[in-house]
Amino acid sequence: MSIPEDDLGTGYAVVMVGVRAERAQRTREQVLTAARELFAERGYYATGTTDIVEAAGVGTRGALYHHFADKQTLFRAVFEQVELDLSEQAGAAVSGNSGLEILVSGLTAFLDASLEGEIRQILLIDGPAVLGWEAWREIEERFGLGAIRSMLTQGRADGSIRDIDIDAMAHLLLSAVDEAALFIAHAVDPPAARSQVGNALGALLAGLAAH
Repeated sequence: MSIPEDDLGTGYAVVMVGVRAERAQRTREQVLTAARELFAERGYYATGTTDIVEAAGVGTRGALYHHFADKQTLFRAVFEQVELDLSEQAGAAVSGNSGLEILVSGLTAFLDASLEGEIRQILLIDGPAVLGWEAWREIEERFGLGAIRSMLTQGRADGSIRDIDIDAMAHLLLSAVDEAALFIAHAVDPPAARSQVGNALGALLAGLAAH
């Protein structure tokens, strides 16, 4: 039984489309990985696109620009990737039996992460400067606001958190921990700053407890 030439041609084309798509995805991931490592180590402004291409081993800058319009667009993709990993990391660190305990542990984990080099450099030092304050806040809200709102809702439902406006408080807490993280990132002594904001945040969250 023979296969018509047209069918052979169509099958080959389908296979090649898949191969090219897989190769393109692999190149994109290589560029992202290299950029993430360099942005964390050197910072955005000290990292050139040539540095990224060489570290990624993808040949020329054309490979980078095929996937990302410019260096800032690449940085945003890296930023969101780090944000996603941080959200998963903080989620894994959450513990407690009540909504309030879970909220405290979740926000504490976020502040602890502010001491990590990658988080500090990409999310807190370069993020606002490269993306602009409004874009930075929009991404922070997208990743953090829902989680905080969920923990507040759970706490109010189980009676550990007083009756408050959940949406308003979620925005206030997000702003507070973002500012606390920035305070840590830009401090001369980040561990000492972490201790200071930890105490302040603890006092703030204690005010949410139902009595």
